Amino acid sequence: MILCVLSAHQGRAATGGEPAAVAQIDIAPCLAATAADDVEKATSACGDVIDNEKTAKPDLVKALVSRGALLARHDQIDRAIADFSRALLLDPSLADIFNARGELWLKKGDRPKAVQDFGAALRINPNHEKARANHKAMAQELERLGAQMAVAGKPSFNCARARRAVEKAICGSPELADLDREIFAASARVTREAGSPAEAKTLQREQDDFIAGRNAEFGRPGYDLKKAMKDRLQRLNGVDGY
Repeated sequence: MILCVLSAHQGRAATGGEPAAVAQIDIAPCLAATAADDVEKATSACGDVIDNEKTAKPDLVKALVSRGALLARHDQIDRAIADFSRALLLDPSLADIFNARGELWLKKGDRPKAVQDFGAALRINPNHEKARANHKAMAQELERLGAQMAVAGKPSFNCARARRAVEKAICGSPELADLDREIFAASARVTREAGSPAEAKTLQREQDDFIAGRNAEFGRPGYDLKKAMKDRLQRLNGVDGY
């Protein structure tokens, strides 16, 4: 029967009749499969739409977005990003998709690309609440990481003024310098968050005793500076459950 129909169309074309109408691509099975959360059916049905060169652009975008959202729900992140990226090339006005792709970049640990996508969503729609919240959170996180990198390998004190052998040893080791800075910050935090002035004074005295003991013991046989510093940091972090 299909052959007969094709022959009839060809016959009309050969005799100068009306040209054969181009068959419309049916996107409904793709949308139904993604709505039903059926990855297997959606892969096939949406693939038929996406891979067909005759698919209209709006339907192609819908199929890519629908399949991408389904893949994202099933943690197929790279495939979802690929679908969203292709959809955005076709229609770069989709703020929701920029935000969705940004969240996927974040899952992959690519913070710069995530921030870039959240920013793109906000440029399209400045009132996009999720994109605004995501962009703010990531900007703060990048600022925090930048601050950490700026002080990485630097202790809590000024190495130019280091006089003690133990201080010079700390300044000469990025690992020990980081430990010193973390100990200083943790001690300040637990002291600040103490439940009473008396408890705060006790905590500060413990820190002073640790520094005094470190200074006195460094260089003596059997004294392990790195171990002593790690033990102190662990004790501080255990004080308030951090």
